[in-house]
Amino acid sequence: MHDAIARLRSQIGQEATESPSPFMRWLRPVILSVEEGALAFRIRVREEMLNPGQTLHGGVSAAMIDDIIGATLFTLPDPVFYVSLNLSVDYLGPAMAGEDVIVRSHLTKRGRRHVLGTGEVWNTDESRVLVRGSANLIPRVAR
Repeated sequence: MHDAIARLRSQIGQEATESPSPFMRWLRPVILSVEEGALAFRIRVREEMLNPGQTLHGGVSAAMIDDIIGATLFTLPDPVFYVSLNLSVDYLGPAMAGEDVIVRSHLTKRGRRHVLGTGEVWNTDESRVLVRGSANLIPRVAR
């Protein structure tokens, strides 16, 4: 097991306050599980995450998926920073303020030039997928 996984596993059950992503820190996720190429978080849906219909905003749930896929790359042993090329999201059900959602990710394909990641937002008991998405990512080229 490499250092990044050990550090993340030591935080299971705690809020992920040390993320390099300001958006991830704003989400205030609680780490549920950590494996190489897979992560799970619990996130409380807050009022500022809602759309005018009073359900979880599609942009926020898409960003949850994008950020957890990005965070999943930190479970890999290679110290490369990736950026998203695209993000495809399907909205399957609502979440309301005060509800917890479970956000899961896994890396579907790891090639030399790109990575394909998948993420899902589930209801609390994980009986219903609310949002499903995938992203292709490439290593960021230094300027």
